[in-house]
Amino acid sequence: MAKGYAFSLREESPHMNVARYIKERSKHYEVVVDPDLAESFKKGKISDVREVLKAEEVFSDAKKGLRPSEKDLLDTFGTKDKLRIAETILRKGIIQVSEKYREELREQKRRRIIDLIKINCVDSKTGLPFPPQRIENAFAEAGVKIDENKRAEDQIQDIIKKLRTVLPIKAEIKKYDILIPAKYASKSKNSIIQLGAVEREKWNQDGSYSFAMEIPAGMREEFFDKINAMTQGNAQIKEIER
Repeated sequence: MAKGYAFSLREESPHMNVARYIKERSKHYEVVVDPDLAESFKKGKISDVREVLKAEEVFSDAKKGLRPSEKDLLDTFGTKDKLRIAETILRKGIIQVSEKYREELREQKRRRIIDLIKINCVDSKTGLPFPPQRIENAFAEAGVKIDENKRAEDQIQDIIKKLRTVLPIKAEIKKYDILIPAKYASKSKNSIIQLGAVEREKWNQDGSYSFAMEIPAGMREEFFDKINAMTQGNAQIKEIER
């Protein structure tokens, strides 16, 4: 095993987020990263790896401040260039985040979900929205768990089902007829499917595409923005009165 030597990161270590690459069971290589920027780098949204790194160092164990030998770096990566090695670790490795960071993500998602419920749901007995504090209390009472790895929008339906055991909660739904002009229809079709369940879809003689879709009332503006982005504002959207 390669012999490392100390490099102090003690102030960072309790909340350290790293990207780790494992070449062999006994050889780990890590870089200390900003986890949000690291994900952006992996998706190609950031090109300069220096924006992602907390330190331009490669470690065998970042929490202990241990670094691999230059021989190990050359044997594994074919270079001693730490930035090139960091790029490889980010692309081929996995991002490991601290519990503190996971807690922050869960809290962000929890707040977002509470906002969505406040906007999209009402008390089925009174027809009025729930105060945020009542929603928070219901989270605790129903034992709601937030998944920090899923978008708030992707877990809200399951959470509403749990809340129904302690709250008379009802989602307010809006339904729309949408016409996508022929110029944008074929390119938009796959993206439209991601927005929700398509109803009464039809390809018209002029090449345009029409369909109906139900969405939570509070997601209306986000829905409109996405449709307009697909069509450069040329879609026709009409609410279906119930």
